[in-house]
Amino acid sequence: MSSTIAAIATPMSAGGIGIVRISGEEAQQIADKVFKGVKGIKLVDTQGYVAQYGKVYDGDTPIDEAIALVFKAPKSYTGENVVELSCHGGLYVMQRVLRAVFNAGATPAQAGEFTKRAFLNGKIDLAQAESVMGVISAQGQQGLQASLSLREGRLSKKIDEITNNLISSAAHMSAWVDYPEDDVPELDFSVLKEQFESARESLEQLLKTFDSTKAITQGVNTVIAGRPNVGKSTLMNLISGTKRSIVTDIAGTTRDVVEQTVRLGEVVMNLADTAGIRETDDPVESIGVDIAKKRIESAEFILAVFDASQTLDKEDKDLIELCRDRNVIAVINKTDLEKQLDTDYIESNFKNVVYISASSGDGYEKLSDCAAKILGTDKIDTTAAVITTERQRACCVKAVESINEALSAMDMGLTLDAINVCIDDAVSALLELTGKKAGEEIVNNVFHRFCVGK
Repeated sequence: MSSTIAAIATPMSAGGIGIVRISGEEAQQIADKVFKGVKGIKLVDTQGYVAQYGKVYDGDTPIDEAIALVFKAPKSYTGENVVELSCHGGLYVMQRVLRAVFNAGATPAQAGEFTKRAFLNGKIDLAQAESVMGVISAQGQQGLQASLSLREGRLSKKIDEITNNLISSAAHMSAWVDYPEDDVPELDFSVLKEQFESARESLEQLLKTFDSTKAITQGVNTVIAGRPNVGKSTLMNLISGTKRSIVTDIAGTTRDVVEQTVRLGEVVMNLADTAGIRETDDPVESIGVDIAKKRIESAEFILAVFDASQTLDKEDKDLIELCRDRNVIAVINKTDLEKQLDTDYIESNFKNVVYISASSGDGYEKLSDCAAKILGTDKIDTTAAVITTERQRACCVKAVESINEALSAMDMGLTLDAINVCIDDAVSALLELTGKKAGEEIVNNVFHRFCVGK
């Protein structure tokens, strides 16, 4: 981390203010080459948390008015010397300022490099680092709160507590084995077993929250399915709040999968509007129907749409079979029209049924509430410790498996050394979660998903 890096830290589009962030040992010296304060005070002579007004130059050519804000190591986001140049938010202006900073000696920051340096400098752990993109990409209050809780270290504290208890147990076992003649407290295997079971229970509780947390942070892969003209595209447009799908009275209008990330209440959905399911001689539409069926099979959540103004037909019954034993809401649409549908048959085949009029929006809140109930987002405590990424989940699963192996070893009467190996594996998995024992490949994999400038 010897180089001093720089990047635009605000969105790559026009705005009122744009920020170029510089971080590294030479941050103030480099900033002094491009920024001239109206009071003539150099940034290298400025204390931390002090702002100066002035202009940014490219050589002798003024680029823009700016405010330079100085942060001194270690009291900065990255733990290094940092200077942030706030200029007008025009894209060309920001690119000119950044080019001037590069010409002054800074190197381009890689994706997530500022946060990576914060992690490497001990400002945050790996779980907290992952929360940063969660905060940025949050699409609702629950998703934001879950990411903020992670950022504040609530998951890390919980994992540290579990880890320390396992380490304490492992140390006691090692001391008992290695120093039998010393005054080591006698091992109580019933207590030891309780400690392992307690650790496992805590981790399993975290794992139980993952699917619900994912539904408000990363999103649930959701499919809108049904036969032609039941109102799938109208429902897609209602949930997305825009005319994303083409709506006509012509059957087979939607032939490909139309996708969009939307929010239904607090539930984030990676939503796909699929072709109407029916038998057709049209080769292009037939491909769309096959794709729709495959998407239903792989979906995490399904909105199965039925037309209240039409009687059930073979395509409706085929859809019911495709959705059996799945996370699904039967959406009975067009409730504003005269009823022809056998709703008793629908209700006998689906646990969750919602009546709506997608064209008017009537029933939208009931659909939102039903989705929250099925996915568990109505009960999740986003202020508590939660896991929000697949990486965190995988570490918890590995730790639980290792603890189970330790408990099995105890039941089989294996040696303490064998039990300790299992507990060591569990501890390693938890240390990997927080980044206290994570290889370079794991760390790089976490940060490559970040945006440049963060």
